[in-house]
Amino acid sequence: MKMGRIFRTWAPMEAAWLLMAVEGPFISAVIARLTDATLNLAAFGVSFPLAMLFESPIILIMSASTALVEDRDSYAKLKRFTWALNALITLAMLIFVLPPVFVAVTRGLMGLPESVTSLAHGACILLLPWPAAIGYRRFYQGLLIRKGLTHRVAFGTALRLGSMGGTALLLAAFTGWPGAWVGAGALSTGVCLEAAASRFWARDCVRELKQREPGGQLLSYRSIASFYLPLALFSMLNLGVNPLISFFLGHSYRALESLAVMPVVNVFIFMFSTVGLTLQEVAIPVMGSGAEARATLRRFAALTALTVSCILALVAFTPLSRFWLQGVAGLSPALASLAVLPVAILFLLPALTVLASYQRASLVVSRQTRPITWATALEVGTIALVLLVLTRHLGWVGATAAACALMAGRVASSLYLLPSRRPGTLS
Repeated sequence: MKMGRIFRTWAPMEAAWLLMAVEGPFISAVIARLTDATLNLAAFGVSFPLAMLFESPIILIMSASTALVEDRDSYAKLKRFTWALNALITLAMLIFVLPPVFVAVTRGLMGLPESVTSLAHGACILLLPWPAAIGYRRFYQGLLIRKGLTHRVAFGTALRLGSMGGTALLLAAFTGWPGAWVGAGALSTGVCLEAAASRFWARDCVRELKQREPGGQLLSYRSIASFYLPLALFSMLNLGVNPLISFFLGHSYRALESLAVMPVVNVFIFMFSTVGLTLQEVAIPVMGSGAEARATLRRFAALTALTVSCILALVAFTPLSRFWLQGVAGLSPALASLAVLPVAILFLLPALTVLASYQRASLVVSRQTRPITWATALEVGTIALVLLVLTRHLGWVGATAAACALMAGRVASSLYLLPSRRPGTLS
């Protein structure tokens, strides 16, 4: 397999991830230009990670769909598995947004100010459709990736971004909603439309799968659960990092400012990290094509990691970072100054994401998903420990401490997976 073929598969998925990365800065920029910008940015920076935490058990159903769905039987069983998981996470989020539960978590456990909590509560209610819509569309997107129709995934993301942006502008112009609610309402609208479009564009794949008889041993619900549970735990731990960081930021030096700038920093770094996230999704079908394809994929991963690191360094260590943070993201000069150092600290994170994605894809293809969970647990534990030391004992600014913790956690996770080499996986 030639690198050009990998690139042609990877490019539409990367375009889709970049479009998704744009929605964060866009929403932050809209919120930053509305009333009480700092307060609403902080509330949105709390509510969105919480919604993503509930989304986390279902987000990697795309990897399961790409790796496991081969015929009529496996399609039907994984679909029912997905729908059941969607129902459970929606019920859990409904319970969470009940006022006594929400206040106990955000005020009692996270220690957030009451002004932030009230805005975040309304935003979480508006984000209720988010987790199930994500699970629905990622199930069908996995079928599209398996079939090589990655451009349809990009089309769906473009639809999501357009509808999200239009909804945000309409809500900002014609309602009196606070910025955090505008952002949450826009995100829910966009992802629901994308989910419907993904099902429509996957109709040919579904028709073909329903006509394909099982060729070997039938996939059981037990084997699905055994394969997917470590992935779900990985995702829960991984996405649980953001609420964990919010907890430490809420108790750190310059807490409100740190809560306001970290969502902007995160989405900026995320735009560069998409190359690694895309690699994981594309690598799963490529790795099944033999040793030559895996060798080409390794070269492609190394090239993308080097490229993205150089580009991000060019931005992070020059005045371009202030241009983005202040001129594009809409942060005030004071908040932009606070965000410059975290951006510089995180400049290697996208390259580490490429490495981690290659490692995880190798384990998924070999159906050895358990090490992924342990690596993520180590990453989260490292982040918590570094945050505890830097914020509670050394009194660092919360945003700077969070950036250092994220880097330390990712390094620990990647180092843990290096000894996990097995024939036909990471080699």
